[in-house]
Amino acid sequence: MATTLPMFPLNAVLFPGVSVPLTVFEDRYRALVHHLLRADPEERYFGSVGIREGYEVGEHGAQSLFRIGCRVKMTDVESHADGTFSLVAVGMERISLEHLDISGAYPVGQVEPRPEVPSEVPAEVVERAVATFTAYRVVLSDFRDDPYPHPLPQDPAYLSWTLAAVAPLPLHERQALLEAEDAGVRLAMVTDLLRAELRAMNVIPSLPATEVARTRWSPN
Repeated sequence: MATTLPMFPLNAVLFPGVSVPLTVFEDRYRALVHHLLRADPEERYFGSVGIREGYEVGEHGAQSLFRIGCRVKMTDVESHADGTFSLVAVGMERISLEHLDISGAYPVGQVEPRPEVPSEVPAEVVERAVATFTAYRVVLSDFRDDPYPHPLPQDPAYLSWTLAAVAPLPLHERQALLEAEDAGVRLAMVTDLLRAELRAMNVIPSLPATEVARTRWSPN
């Protein structure tokens, strides 16, 4: 069923179950945070979709948005003397953006749920994904800190979202992972993408593929 949500487009892709820090300084998104602060703490939800073309800030802002994004919950917020905010947001579930209204103080989207297709993920798909990410972490340790210094999730769906979030990939590839219809497909995709990163790092050992392939983004 379609519903409305305040919207915060980003030059990034957010994933269900994954926390992200955000810095909010533009007027329209500061207005969005003020709106959320007036709501019950358990109802502080907004939507986010990736910006296909354009920017998060400025007079013109985003020129083109991806349709598939995430409903997000603001869990922590800190206000600053200059009027900006630092907040932590957690991805909840996928949404499909049907319409965006930018006429008000902050963008509001007409959205519909985009539930994941339930599936049984073969054990070998999970094992390949874990082994590939483990190999990637070992190679990357020569260049930078561990991208995920925690035990990996056991649940295949949460594992797929975690690897999608921490894999050093450009925006369009991250969006493709978000749009994958089930955890098995997503794990196979992220495994192939990480293997490609490993091959590139072996070819250019002095410059990590993470720096070659990744599009740097600012969380606003």
